[in-house]
This record gives sequence, C-alpha cells and structure tokens, in this order.
Amino acid sequence: MQKLKMIKHNMDGKLIVFCGLDGCGKTTMINMLNDYYTSQGKTVYLTKQPTDIVRKSDMFRNFMDSPNNLKYEYRSLSLLAASDRIQHSNKVILPALATNDIVISDRYIFSCIANLRARGYEKDKWIYEISKSIIKPDLTFFIDVSVETAIKRVRGREEEKNRYINTEFQEKLRAEYLKIAKTNGYILISSETQKEETFNIIKKYIEGMEHKDDN
Repeated sequence: MQKLKMIKHNMDGKLIVFCGLDGCGKTTMINMLNDYYTSQGKTVYLTKQPTDIVRKSDMFRNFMDSPNNLKYEYRSLSLLAASDRIQHSNKVILPALATNDIVISDRYIFSCIANLRARGYEKDKWIYEISKSIIKPDLTFFIDVSVETAIKRVRGREEEKNRYINTEFQEKLRAEYLKIAKTNGYILISSETQKEETFNIIKKYIEGMEHKDDN
C-alpha cells in the first residue's frame, strides 16, 4: 500500500469525502452534514464518484449486480472510473471549490484503489499515478462498520432487499479501506453506534478545520 500523492488546492471552498462499504452509513452522514452546513447559510454541492456516466454503464452494472461478472476485465472498469474521476475532479469539483462551495463527495478515488486491491491487483501501480491528477480532499472520512451490519442495512432497503452481495469480497474490501485510512492518516470512524454519536465525531473534525482556517 502506497501513500497517495494528490493535488492540494488553494480554493476558498472545502472538499469533504466519505468512503466505506455500502451500508456503512455514508449517505446518512452526508445528509446530516449537508443539513449542518445549510443551516449556517453555506452553499453545499453534493456529488458522488464514479458519476452516472460510469454508474449507468453496462460494464459497471454487470460488476455491481451480477454474481457472474466475468464478461469484463476489471482493470478496464477501473480505468473507466479513473478517467471519470479525473474529469469530475478537475472540471466539476475544482470550479465548485473556486466559488467557495462546500463540496461533499460520496466516495472518491480511494474506492477505486480499495476495489482493485481487494480483487487481487495489489501490484498495479498505475492507479497511484492517477491519484496525482486528483484534488486532495480537505477532510476524508472512512466510515467503518462490520460486513454483517453493512449487509443487514443494505437488505433493509426495499429496492435492494434481493441484491447480490459477495460477503467474502466485502470482507476484503473493508480490509483495504482500513489499510488506506491507516497509511494516509485519514479519519476512521465507526458507525456501529447511534447516528447522532457518529455525526458528533464528524462535526468535531469539521469545527476543527474551520477553527484552523480562522487562525
């Protein structure tokens, strides 16, 4: 696992990223943070990676929804997602930061790295080169939860109650997220507790960032 080198921006806005397994609580925390900022009168831009250009593609849906996803080479999907992230980072996120927006992203390039490594491509180095063309977030939160809890939450969604989930792969993916967070010094927060408790931890980091900017 390599430490990531990314582009530090000097814009007035802030980029805040949430990563973790499906069902870890990212969406809940993002919505609570959005409410927190909007109550202060701040402009918030909510986004996610990869964008719908990738998410709605046949290749992506094949990997996400099918137990037999051998139709495509996974590296090709990763490259598609990587190009999408470079475009999105520099042509969507950066302009938003320049107008003093708070940009909150559901997933980021870390998801691409974790997925590659969890699928056995630990020796691939190109993804680390790609990261050098991506904007560095001001805060990165890895929301952690057990695979069992994550799957239970996903299954609790009416539209996903029958979704195929590879439990063994999810364990590997969680392990890679933990490695990325540790190697890069990102913020790791458990969401096994009540959502208010989890968000209070996040809010402390947000307030710390804002206090730092005031000094």
